[in-house]
Amino acid sequence: MRQADVYVHDQLAGVLTEDESGYRFVYSSAYLQIPEPEAVSLTLPLSAQEYHSKVLFPFFDGLIPEGWLLEIAQKTWKIDRRDRMSLLMAVCRDCIGAVSIIAEPKGSVDE
Repeated sequence: MRQADVYVHDQLAGVLTEDESGYRFVYSSAYLQIPEPEAVSLTLPLSAQEYHSKVLFPFFDGLIPEGWLLEIAQKTWKIDRRDRMSLLMAVCRDCIGAVSIIAEPKGSVDE
């Protein structure tokens, strides 16, 4: 199982998890309680319910670079282009826009 923290404007918004059954995304309960929280995307509206998908959610997959930039990322980190979670965690720490993906250190606890 692999997990990554999802930030919106430097505020922890939720956790993205990959396991043998696919992907899950859940908003942090603390994030949902702040005044006027922003959804990560239109396809993942604010909700206390967990989202499930057999493939990486299209919004997160869209954060991964394409073309020559993807090739550079693959060569630099030696990541297979089909390993979307590894690519997301490697290259989306500081991506364009409000959302950032930070690989969780081993042993971190979900909210």
